[in-house]
Amino acid sequence: MILNNFQTMKRIGELRYEDLDTALVFEIHRIITEGTLSDSKASGRFRTQNEDIKVWTEKGLLLHSPPPASELPDRMKIMCDFANGKTPDTFVHPALRAIILHFWLAYDHPFTDGNGRTARALFYWSMLRSDFWLFKFISISSIIRKAPAQYARSFSYTESDDNDLTYFVLGQIKVIMKAMEELVQYVKRKTKQVRAMEAEFRGVEVLNHRQKALISHALRHPQHRYSIESHKRSHNVVYQTARSDLLNLVARSLLIKSKIGRRLYFSPAPDLNEKLAILD
Repeated sequence: MILNNFQTMKRIGELRYEDLDTALVFEIHRIITEGTLSDSKASGRFRTQNEDIKVWTEKGLLLHSPPPASELPDRMKIMCDFANGKTPDTFVHPALRAIILHFWLAYDHPFTDGNGRTARALFYWSMLRSDFWLFKFISISSIIRKAPAQYARSFSYTESDDNDLTYFVLGQIKVIMKAMEELVQYVKRKTKQVRAMEAEFRGVEVLNHRQKALISHALRHPQHRYSIESHKRSHNVVYQTARSDLLNLVARSLLIKSKIGRRLYFSPAPDLNEKLAILD
């Protein structure tokens, strides 16, 4: 599921400016449920009339009875029109639209399984479509998993009160705020760790000043990729010096070398912090 979530977020990033339609919802469902369904043929298609899907609590109480399967194609089209901003005629804040879209798919429960994951994926799609780019790094799923009863109650209260979405909207706003708070705390922790590591390895004598500058950058940008040319330009050195710097860092397992076409590229080692801690 972790890999599926990663692949889904990657695909959502590519599709965020495309209009939502049934085919796209099916694609998202297929990616996020890959290898997780008891019936693989149920991936990327509506549940059928013979598949009596209901939502139950852990205690065996009926929480939600979704609309009939025969209504799903029309309901999906209406949902997609809403997601694409075609309805209503009045302004709806992008965050509110994303939350409603989340509820809408979960309420319709169009699939035999994976509805919750797909609903959350559509929330992310909607937020990224509105250029809330920070949500690529925010996990609402982890917050919901910590308090599943609260999530279920907000859904139940909405359905039992003539589908008044206020309960669900307020519940999800709390989830978003908590997820953002956790991201801020994570960034603070990582920043503190990186600064401590930078301070520690500045005194290491086995690396020259150019290598230290590159590793300092790599600690803050673990996905960055370096080349001999970029290192050469950054430090105004000759090609051979830049090449020696980078290959020396590869030999010390601080960088990983790869080749694309005829060019060499260098990426930070996944465990760079640990490698620096034992550098001598």
